[in-house]
Amino acid sequence: MLRYSLLLIIALAATWLTLSGYFTPILLTLGTISIGIVLVACYRMNILDRETAPYLSMPKTLAYFVWLFKEIIKANVQVVRAVLKPDMVVSPTMTKIPYSQKVDLSKVMFANSITLTPGTVSVLMEEDHILVHALLGEMSAPEDFREMGERASSAVGETANHTSEAPS
Repeated sequence: MLRYSLLLIIALAATWLTLSGYFTPILLTLGTISIGIVLVACYRMNILDRETAPYLSMPKTLAYFVWLFKEIIKANVQVVRAVLKPDMVVSPTMTKIPYSQKVDLSKVMFANSITLTPGTVSVLMEEDHILVHALLGEMSAPEDFREMGERASSAVGETANHTSEAPS
């Protein structure tokens, strides 16, 4: 828990200093007090874990966002082509996309990534699948989402066998 506390302090302090831009004693004192309040609240809620301070997996997460950005561009092209066709052939489809993530953060990242990708929206999250609305039938194949799910898991540090470090 100490490691996550230190990571959270560093992240909050860096954010405070970057956003304020002022280094007067009163603002530094208020920033320190604010960080202290956040730490006490996180400790009392027992949420000081890898999901609250996911900063150790930042390189993997940033690599995932680069990959996701490329996928968003590809999906944009696919949607624009379908919409700009003279007959505008769209085939809205609802599909159940299975997922195997165990860590809540990777589940949320996967569902949000689906929604960020043009032409698809995560509608409902159940215990073992996400209900996805796809604008085009070819965008709704469950196997097409497998790589996204695996990359989302990896981005937050969830291992291949889906066991994660227990919260401290």
